[in-house]
Amino acid sequence: MRTVRTLTSVLAALATSVAGAAVLTLASAPPAAALDNGLALTPQMGFNNWNATHCGADFNEAMVKGIADLFVSSGLKDAGYQYVNLDDCWALPQRDADGNLQPDPSRFPDGIKAVADYVHSKGLKLGIYSSAGTKTCDTNGFPGGLGHERQDANLWASWGVDYLKYDNCNNQGVDAQQRYTTMRDALKATGRDILFSICEWGENKPWLWAKDVGNSWRTTGDISDSYSSMLGIVHQNMVLAPYAGPGHWNDPDMLEVGNGGMTDTEYRSHFSLWAEMAAPLLIGSDLRKASAATMAILTNKEVIAVDQDKLGVQGAPISTDGGRDVFVKPLANGDRAVTLFNESDAAQRITTSASAAGMPAAPAYRVRDLWAHTTRETAGSLTATVPAHGTVMLRVARDPRWAIYPPAVDAGADVPAAYPGARPFVEPGKPVTVTTTATNSGKLPAVLLHNSLAVPDGWNVMATSRRSSVLVGSNQRFATTWTVQVPADAKPGSYDLTTTATYEPDGAVSQSTVQVDVLNTGAPPSGTSYLSDIPWLRADNGYGPVEKDTSNGEKAAGDGHPITINGAVYKKGLGTNAPSSIEYYTAKKCTSLSADVGVDDEKTASGSVTFEVWADGNKVADSGLLTTADPARHLTADVGGATFVRVVVTDGGNGNNSDHGDWAGAQLTCT
Repeated sequence: MRTVRTLTSVLAALATSVAGAAVLTLASAPPAAALDNGLALTPQMGFNNWNATHCGADFNEAMVKGIADLFVSSGLKDAGYQYVNLDDCWALPQRDADGNLQPDPSRFPDGIKAVADYVHSKGLKLGIYSSAGTKTCDTNGFPGGLGHERQDANLWASWGVDYLKYDNCNNQGVDAQQRYTTMRDALKATGRDILFSICEWGENKPWLWAKDVGNSWRTTGDISDSYSSMLGIVHQNMVLAPYAGPGHWNDPDMLEVGNGGMTDTEYRSHFSLWAEMAAPLLIGSDLRKASAATMAILTNKEVIAVDQDKLGVQGAPISTDGGRDVFVKPLANGDRAVTLFNESDAAQRITTSASAAGMPAAPAYRVRDLWAHTTRETAGSLTATVPAHGTVMLRVARDPRWAIYPPAVDAGADVPAAYPGARPFVEPGKPVTVTTTATNSGKLPAVLLHNSLAVPDGWNVMATSRRSSVLVGSNQRFATTWTVQVPADAKPGSYDLTTTATYEPDGAVSQSTVQVDVLNTGAPPSGTSYLSDIPWLRADNGYGPVEKDTSNGEKAAGDGHPITINGAVYKKGLGTNAPSSIEYYTAKKCTSLSADVGVDDEKTASGSVTFEVWADGNKVADSGLLTTADPARHLTADVGGATFVRVVVTDGGNGNNSDHGDWAGAQLTCT
């Protein structure tokens, strides 16, 4: 759903009356037989070029063949990736005299069949893109498939296409089930196995009807390369587990892993959660530029095995308390994949149990950490200190040989914070007390356990209590306190403190990392200041960066417009796209925040958001739901005594494509 999608969909709905004879034929078509193509018995895996190239000049035949080569040389094929998929802009803007789609000769001089033949020669499969409308979603408006379903399907089959991503733009108001069912039947009639990926953005709740129509269906709007976007999509998709299964999958959109907008920790969470939710794994980054860290994530076979498990159950959350999410996915051999995901901005200890995960009673269990690639035994507790925005992914099994493995020990660190769940912070030149803990969840004791704490270069650290214990029994904890001295010249930023517990048997190691912010001591200036004139600590945004004094343009910085809400124009403010969060350090010196809030006029359709102000861990203001039809609402908040203030914009529940939320004239008053 590119930026134009919601607008074009609404305009298309208004054009229903002029949809034409082809649409009338569709509307009167009789129901057809259910989908039974034997494909996607596990979620599809592959690559889609859109996020890497959009319609750029480098989207061409050479690039697609190069991706096929990389699948083989980089180990992606060996890891299970099969499909090399073309997205929008592969065709010319017009059909030929016979009504057939035409590949753009400047991009594909040898035609799509030649590309398909090359991809097939590598033992891979080729996918193609169209839209269930008169035109596709790109602003150039390439021909869509509405009214040409049988003709297009036959053409793609003759080229050797193996996969169709079928979008939702310019649909002329034709019923979604009818449009997608017609293409399903056209694909089936070709006699070729073509995986059918429905991309209607969850607008018509496809999980309720698409099981017999497509092999997968998008459950959300488009993902963007930000943590907030990824998190919002997880929240939408994770409740739909009952509707997924072999041959029919919930699709929360492509992988952003490697595109640069998130940290490697966040990308590991992204990949883990997609695997846990049995989602299609479609690489959306430029593999020609992929780093070693990106490839390590994308080729983690132990995580991929969870996604590709033949039982075909989508993992679902069993608890979500305080941003500490526990997902459980039953596996075909009786194991459970347990994913511990920390949504918050600070490291948190997350705990569940083998029993809560659905494992039958046993003296102890074998636990495999799928990112650390270590195997341990546990008496039943599944515990890990998980970094901010991070994930620990475990595979839990009954194993009569559990005693041959070291006990599971969680190494964690506690640093004072302004409020529960806040990122710990220190000021340059000041010491901080850190407590490291090693918690033994195993049935067996951890022997000769030793705690250590690694700090950034130039920092000093000294233990102020015992660092070693001869024996830490089952369900016992050993703690060490430390004084960490931050240099006076430490630069503001985020720093890692890493705690390690080593123990016997077998020289076992447990390690975790806590992020600490070094802040400038200066708070915002006294008096009343515009938020757009004050530096923030951190900002996360649904599409593109947060903009100062303009609306949010969704892509590069500076591509917004004057902030305008229901006709009122503002010179100052912040332009966001939900979900968004912007945090300021106020050092307990500020008293109030005010703004006119609303959806920017540059989005004329279906924008719906809620504005919130948080003072430390407490929500102190809430705008209620606002849409594109509403005038600006004046919002005020008492932030007195807060160390940190966050301004947050959330999606109103209908997707975030039009959710351009403005903090117009936003001001902070301090003493």
